[in-house]
Amino acid sequence: MVEKLTVIFFIVLCLLLGFYLILSPWDTLFGSWGENYLLVFISDRAGFPILHKTVASNWFRGAVTGLGVLNLFIAFWEAAHFKQSVALLQSHDGKARKNERPV
Repeated sequence: MVEKLTVIFFIVLCLLLGFYLILSPWDTLFGSWGENYLLVFISDRAGFPILHKTVASNWFRGAVTGLGVLNLFIAFWEAAHFKQSVALLQSHDGKARKNERPV
C-alpha cells in the first residue's frame, strides 16, 4: 500500500511541477519574469549583471518550459507503468528486509 501511495504522490508531484514550470515563465499571474526583484538584487550583489539578462531572456524561459514538458512526460510515463513501478518498489523493500540483521 505504501508503494502505491509513493508512486501516486510522485506522479502528482511531477504533474504539478510540470504545469508550474510550463506556465510560470509566460504567465503574468506570478509577476513579470524579467522584473524579479530578488533576481535583480542577487545579480547586483554578486556583480554579474549578465545573470539578470540571461534569466530574463526568452531562451531561458524556453528552457524552463522544456523542463516542465519533461516533468509532464515523466508523470505520464509513470502513470502508464504504474504496476511496474509499484512492483519494483515492493521487490526493493523485500530485499532490504531480508538483509536486515536481527537485534
